[in-house]
Amino acid sequence: MKQTRFYIDTDKKTAKSLMQVFETAFEEDGFAVAAFENLDAPGDWTVSVYCPTSEANVVETRSTLLLRETGNASVLGREELPDVDWVAATLRDLSSVRAGRYIVHGSHEKDAPKPHEIPILIDAGLAFGTGHHGTTAGCLEMLSRVTKKTKFFNALDLGAGSGVLAIAAAKTMPMRVLASDIDPTATETALYNCRRNKVQASIRCITSTGFNHRAFGEAGRFDLVIANILAKPLQSMALDLALHTLPGGTVILSGLLPHQRARLVSTFRQQGLFFEHAHIRENWLTLVFKKP
Repeated sequence: MKQTRFYIDTDKKTAKSLMQVFETAFEEDGFAVAAFENLDAPGDWTVSVYCPTSEANVVETRSTLLLRETGNASVLGREELPDVDWVAATLRDLSSVRAGRYIVHGSHEKDAPKPHEIPILIDAGLAFGTGHHGTTAGCLEMLSRVTKKTKFFNALDLGAGSGVLAIAAAKTMPMRVLASDIDPTATETALYNCRRNKVQASIRCITSTGFNHRAFGEAGRFDLVIANILAKPLQSMALDLALHTLPGGTVILSGLLPHQRARLVSTFRQQGLFFEHAHIRENWLTLVFKKP
């Protein structure tokens, strides 16, 4: 998929302010927003928004309006990017990630797990979830926390991406896991990663929009649900998610920003899921709920 980058060259203070504005504006679209300093010109910063080229004209209009609303007179630059798998290119050589009792590593990594750690082999690819992102790492930390207190038998990884969270659950204790994603490429990637981690017998990978797949009926209700998506789709699926959770079940939600906490807690309380714990990693929020 071809990508377009829109950028604003500015100073550090303005860059941080604009990044917050653009992150909030584009969070539900899932567009990446970044701010970085020019190493060749210390003090000069750039804020960038990345989007599919097919949506570039709309993003350009929205970005121009955001600059106008914030009173910023900076010129909005535009750059067409080569058709490259940027996830793989960027993450291929990153070091392993430790989160809770887990260590997520690529095949190039030589960092051996410690005796108490559970290793998960995930190479960067076309599906989200290598552990490097704060939402994935936050989910792993909360999975580590809840599995120290409770035994689970039937889990759901909703928005599974690479399958890293489903694999972590299956490696932690004996349980069945349903790994669901809206993207067929993610499903194929998750299945591949399950095989590489030798947990394919415990995990069923499916492609589904929400809960519209017969596998949910076949699996029954879940005592553990992990959903690392975004605030808007999580809110829209709150009722279905609650209905598919067993009494006494635990729900871990991520893909959230700190300011969205009150809204999500209120939405899920209305569906009978009660807030237990909040965790922030790299400015991404993970919430843990319990169904009485």
